[in-house]
Amino acid sequence: MVLPMILVHDAAVRSIYRTPAGRDSIRQWCEEQLSAWPVQHDRHVIRAQGEDTHVVTAGAGPVTVVFVAGDRFSTAAYLPLLTALAKQYRVVAADIPGQPGLSSGEAGAAGGRLTWYGTWLGEVIEETTAGPVVVFGHSFGGAVALAANHSRIHGKVAVAPGGLCRLRVTPLVLLAFLSWLVRPRAASSLRLLRILSAPGRAPRADLVEWMTLVARHARPVSSDDLVPPVARTTPVVIACGDQDVFLPPNRLRSGAQQRFHVDPDIISAAGHLVTDEHPDRLAALVGRLVS
Repeated sequence: MVLPMILVHDAAVRSIYRTPAGRDSIRQWCEEQLSAWPVQHDRHVIRAQGEDTHVVTAGAGPVTVVFVAGDRFSTAAYLPLLTALAKQYRVVAADIPGQPGLSSGEAGAAGGRLTWYGTWLGEVIEETTAGPVVVFGHSFGGAVALAANHSRIHGKVAVAPGGLCRLRVTPLVLLAFLSWLVRPRAASSLRLLRILSAPGRAPRADLVEWMTLVARHARPVSSDDLVPPVARTTPVVIACGDQDVFLPPNRLRSGAQQRFHVDPDIISAAGHLVTDEHPDRLAALVGRLVS
């Protein structure tokens, strides 16, 4: 997910967690979600860009989908989408260091640079895969996927990606965001998630709980860099919901055409949380690249 970001560039500011107890609460939530996930999977920790990186692997197949979560989200918050992907592919999902989750909570290394995250993802691919890879990212994770460069990457799927254009932040979104930060409770989390969803969609109770924990206990660090225009040598699919509050279709279309010379897929009846709303339709985007 992309939200108005607070970037921390001071090397002295290290942990994204306000307290050790808060860090433990977030990690416990992730562990409980993954333990209850009915899809068979493995978990382990690797080193990428010098940071401990927690990796979940599930599914099987000749193609591996390497998934990257959005800003303020973790792998454990995307289980509906990962379930859809694991039906057809081997899936590797890595929590980004400096984001709430099971990877390192140290914030100093990246320094807000998208190039750092792209290199990090390349090292994750090197450590966890052996064959062709499709990288798949949502929101901030989409920007990371687009910035990554590795010889095994045979395609990229970026859903509601940051990094293509400046996001639209309306007064309604900003007010909900500030309320969520200042008064982190279920009501403010639910209000924010409803705004990020398509009209009429009810956010999962698990996501409401997750967002409340994040507002109370974490101050994530990511990047608002734009992905530099590049010659398209790897197939790219870019998509977003038609009701995305951050990336209205016309705005995303302009950024996608300027930077990657592609027309985005616009998914109907979907908001910024299209990953929760239409996981099977997003998994089909990978199938287009694979075929």
